[in-house]
Amino acid sequence: MSAVEDRIAELGLKLPAVVPPLASYQPAVRSGSYVYTSGQLPMVDGALPATGKVGAEVSPERAKELAAVCALNALAAVKSVTGDLDRIVRVVKVVGFVASAPDFTGQPGVVNGASELLGEILGDKGVHARSAVGVAVLPVDAPVEVEIQVEIAD
Repeated sequence: MSAVEDRIAELGLKLPAVVPPLASYQPAVRSGSYVYTSGQLPMVDGALPATGKVGAEVSPERAKELAAVCALNALAAVKSVTGDLDRIVRVVKVVGFVASAPDFTGQPGVVNGASELLGEILGDKGVHARSAVGVAVLPVDAPVEVEIQVEIAD
């Protein structure tokens, strides 16, 4: 097991299996020294633990937890193309999409769930640039979706 996976275990978490694509795409691709993940939904054992809009059916606190699940799923996607999470040099960018009720404006707080987990797992390597975007709807009525870009060592 890698040091990163050891840290995940220390946090009481487990790196999940890669979430199978819902359409015609790959969970992650490598280009040079970078890995780009597709948007990761907060799938747990093949199912969404919550659906709906944040600020309506889903509380911001719950959505923040789900964003962390997305980040963990993104790390699984990274491992699927690198073979070893210890090859991560740094997380370069995180983009979070939040299915938002019309009056919900707390998207940054929701996406903090992903950012904070990446920091807990990777330390300084988890510090990144980020966008948090409110959207009307996400695939399969997910409340949040996160994609990451990481630099990896050869």
